[in-house]
Amino acid sequence: MARLAGRRIIITGGASGIGRATARLFRAEGAQVAVLDRSDNAAKAVADEIGAIAVTCDVADPASVSAAVAKAAEAMGGLDGVVNAAGILSEAGIADTTAEVFARTLAVNLTGTFLVIQAAAPFIQAAGKGTIVNIASGVGLMPTGPGSVAYVASKGGVVALTKSVSMELAPKIRVNSVCPGAVETAMTSAYIRDASGEPSAAIAKRYALGRHGQPEELAAAILFLTSDESSFMTGIALPVDGGRTFH
Repeated sequence: MARLAGRRIIITGGASGIGRATARLFRAEGAQVAVLDRSDNAAKAVADEIGAIAVTCDVADPASVSAAVAKAAEAMGGLDGVVNAAGILSEAGIADTTAEVFARTLAVNLTGTFLVIQAAAPFIQAAGKGTIVNIASGVGLMPTGPGSVAYVASKGGVVALTKSVSMELAPKIRVNSVCPGAVETAMTSAYIRDASGEPSAAIAKRYALGRHGQPEELAAAILFLTSDESSFMTGIALPVDGGRTFH
């Protein structure tokens, strides 16, 4: 089925990890896709692979976001969907997190999400209706313990931002967040695998399903929240975490 036939969607962080898996799935489901990423070469590689549009974008830079969203909307003849998948990770605890690291993590993960929504909302409203899906994190719902203070703060902020924006942009635009558990990407591989390259037993113990996730599993949840199958859902923070938040 082409569950996204006729849709025009930008995906930030679309050159790698969850963003790339989502871009591939959305194209397979019939959507036009604009892959936004800081790396022009990486964005172009993914776009060429799937038949999408590549746009260079630094989500922490307001001017870059405004230009990239406008360029993508023009190239696709409009815009009716966003997936905010761009993000960075800092594992340091409070004693070792500098003000610069804290600010940069929030600038990308939280402020970047806000800037993309702000730039994209007028285009989606002009289309009549649409969806926004933000990638938060399971730690934004329930931190696992000490460490990653900047990352946890930023992703908790994404959950709260989603709820606030969903009320403001309703009923034309549905805004939801997905809260992944440990998902294997280039950004997280050093964290979820031990020195021998095997999946970390300590991490697996936190999950009812006993394993970490794959980007394609998150892409499927993002597809659901972008499709009409979730038409009566907005403002939610959907855990896709193998049971970590209740285990």
